[in-house]
Amino acid sequence: MQNVQDITDTEYILKIEGLSKRFAIRGSRGILAPKKEGKAIENVSFNVKPGETFGIVGESGSGKSTLLLCIALIMIPEEGTIKLNGRELVSNGKRLQKTDGKIQMVFQDPNSSLNPTLQVKQLVAEPMEPFKEKKDTLEEKVVKALDRVGLDLTFLGKYPNQLSGGQKQRVAIARALVTNPSLVLLDEPTSALDVATQAQVINLLNKLQKELNLTYVFVTHNIALAGYLSDRLAVFYAGGLRELGPAQMVSDKPLHPYTESLWKSTLLPEPNSNTLLSLEIPGEPPSFINPPSGCSFHPRCNYMKEICRTDLPELRKIASEHSSACHFAEEIFLSGRKEPLNTPTP
Repeated sequence: MQNVQDITDTEYILKIEGLSKRFAIRGSRGILAPKKEGKAIENVSFNVKPGETFGIVGESGSGKSTLLLCIALIMIPEEGTIKLNGRELVSNGKRLQKTDGKIQMVFQDPNSSLNPTLQVKQLVAEPMEPFKEKKDTLEEKVVKALDRVGLDLTFLGKYPNQLSGGQKQRVAIARALVTNPSLVLLDEPTSALDVATQAQVINLLNKLQKELNLTYVFVTHNIALAGYLSDRLAVFYAGGLRELGPAQMVSDKPLHPYTESLWKSTLLPEPNSNTLLSLEIPGEPPSFINPPSGCSFHPRCNYMKEICRTDLPELRKIASEHSSACHFAEEIFLSGRKEPLNTPTP
């Protein structure tokens, strides 16, 4: 993790303001059914500092991956702006500029993200196609990218089905590095791997970040892993930010009931612990077609009061660099809890 505390507000590499992404959905009657609009992301704003790892954590279906696809310009949000190094890439539904290879993405499952009909050398070279590099120069960059992720020349002619899961993800990382990006989006890059390989890939990502001065936006459902890897941590629920702050603060003293629930549902390496019966967060994540009124977490919240049913809480600063979208963050979390949660370290 990088030391980013001395960076001023004018030096953000990525600025997201008021981002919203919606999807039109039809019912079981197909084209005869009326359209319904679902909000996958709603009014999301945050900034990312150069050289840091910005973690985004939440349950499946919270909108994390959709957010990354919007930042990568694979999807275009209907509202809001995306700026990279001060350049406005997207504004209110319009794509204004290309990323020029400065934003790259590593997807969750390399079995899906790697074309099985292409050799490794072709897979890694894919992002360079728009730049029309000379053959010798392109081959040099491909070999260099593979070397950075620990794969030698013998892998150039191999196909994905000849690789292990960890080797496939290393190829995916090499493909992301070949354009010399400044921002790398990591969409749960270790969740499809076994535990030992996960550790190897995490160590590789940390090594590459230090060597190449990379900035990561790291998405995961594992809050323990996110807290360990990230400099700052954003908690995502039902398409919106619920908490944002330095990872250590969010870990030691969460300021939102959902964040607290995520930590409590994290399995600790204690076989004799009695917490196994109370791990599950009650209820289900809300439908993004018909979300609850007020605070979207209120049907599952142990601290719910009447205002939570009717009024949507805004993300606001509660402590230094630490924000929460809870009506009662000060009352419940600052005055009510005397000790930090017993949070695990991977």
